Amino acid sequence: MTCDGILPTCRGSLDFHLHAQDQMNWFRVVSFSCVWAASLVQEAYILQFMYVGEAPANWEKVLQGIRQMRSSPDEHEPVAHEETADNTVLPKERRFAVLASSLLSSQTKGHVSRGASQCLHENGLLTAEAMNKADEETIKKLIYPVGFYTRKASYLKKVANICLMKYDGDIPSSIEELLLLPGVGPKIAHLVMIRGWNNVQGICVDTHVHRICNRLGWVSRSGSKQKTLTPEETRQRLQLWLPKEEWVPINPLLVGFGRSICTPLRPHCGECSVSSFCPSAYKEASSFSSKSKKFTLNKKP
Repeated sequence: MTCDGILPTCRGSLDFHLHAQDQMNWFRVVSFSCVWAASLVQEAYILQFMYVGEAPANWEKVLQGIRQMRSSPDEHEPVAHEETADNTVLPKERRFAVLASSLLSSQTKGHVSRGASQCLHENGLLTAEAMNKADEETIKKLIYPVGFYTRKASYLKKVANICLMKYDGDIPSSIEELLLLPGVGPKIAHLVMIRGWNNVQGICVDTHVHRICNRLGWVSRSGSKQKTLTPEETRQRLQLWLPKEEWVPINPLLVGFGRSICTPLRPHCGECSVSSFCPSAYKEASSFSSKSKKFTLNKKP
């Protein structure tokens, strides 16, 4: 029995012949090498994701500490009007109200966006059909003074028309479809999936969650220790290690914390009970203070 045809043969100036036993030994070595190399690649792949998804030290203590500091519900947390509506509202109308209220809550304090949602409700405009028929100027007046109210009035009109034409007055049921709507970004899309469809697809990451997670060192850019650049990048990195049961509560928790203690400028690190776990503690406040002193010293009398 020969092994002709099993292994390639080199012809030309170099002409070699191996005995069957030598061929089999060589085949075993090559096979073992391939399996070994493949296992190394697989192990490296697994280790890479284990590293990427590794939870930061003391994250549970930090969350618990923030919860204790935020023991009362945040007064600024955006709560859509539909959560207090009666049970006679059709499911699709309730979901549209969720979408409209979520659009209004973007870059707006909670009590302001709630007031705007209430005005729309009192005027019968929290359904796709009614919103589509309404005049844009009327919508503007009703939602004022939410942030970017002129732009949001235009978004609401366009969204209402799309929901009416494509979804029979309901709203899209997937992140991908929601992101196609005017004015809807990842944060709003995930918020609507949670409140509208009771479907947790991801974390709602706004500027507060983005800032605080970077200050705590909970997220970083892939393959480096640099801060993430956008809320969406923060969401992706945070979801690699944060348990899913924390995906919903972490947003209102950090939003309230970010407005009261871990503020964008001059964070109140002295009032923070978890500052000992924070690599950014006192750094931003002291940096701001140093710049202020320098400006004062250089200022002419």
